[in-house]
Amino acid sequence: MKLLFFDDFKLGILKADAVVDVSDAVKAIPHNAPHELINGLIARFAEYRRPLEEAAARGKGIPVAQVRIRPPVPKPYNIVAMAVNYMEDGTRSEPAPINAFHKSPHAVIGDGDTMILPDVPATIFEGEAEMALVIGKRASGVPAAEAMSYVFGYLNFIDGSARGLLPPGNTFYQMKSRDTFAPMGPYLVTADEVPDPHKLQIRLWVNGTLKQNFNTSDMAHKIPRCIEWVSSIHPLEPGDVVATGTNHRGLSGFQDGDRIELETEGLGRLRFNVRDDLKRTWARETRLDRQEKKLEGTTPQLTGKYAPKS
Repeated sequence: MKLLFFDDFKLGILKADAVVDVSDAVKAIPHNAPHELINGLIARFAEYRRPLEEAAARGKGIPVAQVRIRPPVPKPYNIVAMAVNYMEDGTRSEPAPINAFHKSPHAVIGDGDTMILPDVPATIFEGEAEMALVIGKRASGVPAAEAMSYVFGYLNFIDGSARGLLPPGNTFYQMKSRDTFAPMGPYLVTADEVPDPHKLQIRLWVNGTLKQNFNTSDMAHKIPRCIEWVSSIHPLEPGDVVATGTNHRGLSGFQDGDRIELETEGLGRLRFNVRDDLKRTWARETRLDRQEKKLEGTTPQLTGKYAPKS
């Protein structure tokens, strides 16, 4: 099942290229806001699955092109992002120690929305293509052997980053939790439609040019281990998001006017725009391009406020 919010956060189910409004089927779920509705539905999905399927079967679909798609999980209690969690096409000799960080729920945007690059002295702004999982039931101290039963579904996720902020070594909060720095969607795919989340191709395009192209089979710490580790630190609730990391070699600078598209196999295509009122520019090279040229660090800023003085 593909769940999404559309227009004024009506709940819908995607059928081919149409969305069916199923709001009436879930109106008994207590909620005052869209995130409470989707979290409540996820927690009670066994009860509501059949009514949703029946509502989708009898409902009249609206072409997706005629609606505004909203974030499918608009305000998770937790967004946990795994850090350095890929083997980078075999260039890492061993997995990095398992690690993660929080992103603010207020960073969430959806399909068709705009990531806004803030007026801060970042050396570069990057967006990391990731597959994220959504938790289906309260998870606390979950052993890896049981972890997959806690996964409700999957979605596309972008981890926006403002890199190079000062002071060094004390930047994750201000780098990762910026407003609009967590695009996700366009919809939430239930776990039964994803036979093996560790065998999915992830692709990211910038203005139609393919930049990231990697498979989740390259993940260093697999999903069961991630859930085990995160839930040993704090509980995860229904609707919480765990982003599973990226292959950094294809990262490139996001800049004003960019059109970003992210597609994880089976999870649809997420599209959003980038706006920078300062009109800063970077070369269009990826990290891999720089490595092949034997250049150190990320792509330097070329023009605009905060560009290095010549």
